Amino acid sequence: MPWPTSADNAKPLTAILLVARDELPDPYFKGSIVLLMNNVGPIPAGVILNRPTRFAVSELFPDFKRLAQVHDKVYFGGPVEIEFVWFLFRADTAPDHAIRVLDGVYISSNGELLHKLLDRDKPMEGLRIFIGHSGWAPSQLKAEIARGDWTVAPADKNAIFNGKSERPWPEEQAQDAAQGT
Repeated sequence: MPWPTSADNAKPLTAILLVARDELPDPYFKGSIVLLMNNVGPIPAGVILNRPTRFAVSELFPDFKRLAQVHDKVYFGGPVEIEFVWFLFRADTAPDHAIRVLDGVYISSNGELLHKLLDRDKPMEGLRIFIGHSGWAPSQLKAEIARGDWTVAPADKNAIFNGKSERPWPEEQAQDAAQGT
């Protein structure tokens, strides 16, 4: 899905949290919390916030020696385009090649920007890295919300960066999803 490359060509901002009902039959979304953004593409798109994979960020970026001591995990953002890396991060000012999600929070897939963030003294502070993203066909999400599959909540910076998964995703599912099986 072609996402805008900067805030300049994005739609007006609306970000919410979708909380899946526990009985949702879809294994990718059961028990998930999704940050949904309306301004990143032509259809609803987002990233799952509470699906850490078994892969450490240092495994995804082995050339960054400073990450060797970092134990943060790469998150499964959703079943769409799992070969792509997306990242959410905090910044005081809007950087190039990023789209504003909330005040002071941005999303991007720009490799140069990610490398710049990973080269900081505290690389994972205010940064969460995802493989893949979540997306819905036109009207699909509206129907799922009407059916009661999702509860809608306001998006919050703390839910993105401070929240820890209380119901970790089963490791075999995370591994299978990350490997595209």
